[in-house]
Amino acid sequence: MSILWFLSCLALASAALGCGVPAIKPVITGYSRIVNGEEAVPGSWPWQVSLQEQSGWHFCGGSLVSERWVVTAAHCGVTKSNVVVLGEHDRSSSVEKIQRLAVEQVFTHPDWDSYAISNDIALIKLATPAEITDTVSPVCLTDASDQFQSGDLCATSGWGKTRYNAFNTPSKLQQTALPLLSVEKCKEYWSTNILDSMICAGASGASSCMGDSGGPLVCQNEGVWKLVGIVSWGSSRCSVTTPAVYARVSYLGEWAEKIMAEN
Repeated sequence: MSILWFLSCLALASAALGCGVPAIKPVITGYSRIVNGEEAVPGSWPWQVSLQEQSGWHFCGGSLVSERWVVTAAHCGVTKSNVVVLGEHDRSSSVEKIQRLAVEQVFTHPDWDSYAISNDIALIKLATPAEITDTVSPVCLTDASDQFQSGDLCATSGWGKTRYNAFNTPSKLQQTALPLLSVEKCKEYWSTNILDSMICAGASGASSCMGDSGGPLVCQNEGVWKLVGIVSWGSSRCSVTTPAVYARVSYLGEWAEKIMAEN
């Protein structure tokens, strides 16, 4: 079986699943004005994953990209003992129809550098396929044909801290709109720390924070949401005037597609 043939099948399967088109439409206040985080419409980010310990403790986010695969950050350090939770909105609720799936295997990018925090991507193969529902469906991976530009408004979501010194993380899924930044603009804040495997967003009144790691930065193209970034690193105080840094999916996506094709 050739990889090109498999990738064609994968693309067709993703199209059939309707990747990047939520059954429940998100409503984002920040699309009219950049604001701090707000609670998401329940189920409106159906690819949002909560990565948890067996105890139920949430430690990172992720994005469902097909029935068997989740994308997250390498620095989250996911292991086969962790649990992938899909379809969750309120982590304090016991009545939501969530899916708790086991991890079959974790693939970390071979060039992941924990010092530079570069190539910060890992793939989780699920032990059993996710059931696609109104509140669980995949996001599309961005590719070279997507022309996202500096200034484009995108969205990020997660259960990370709402302020850097908060003791607890929120129970309900939060979201915010963030503009993309050019590499040149981002380097004004982070200098040579910004590498080809990174993309920046924010510095306009909102930010990702601890606990959001591994989660999605998504942008819309012709009505379809694409995974453009993976929450990676940023200000230790989650500054809303400093851009957050995300793993650049257009740069790392070829590796991800190759891993999914071969496994």
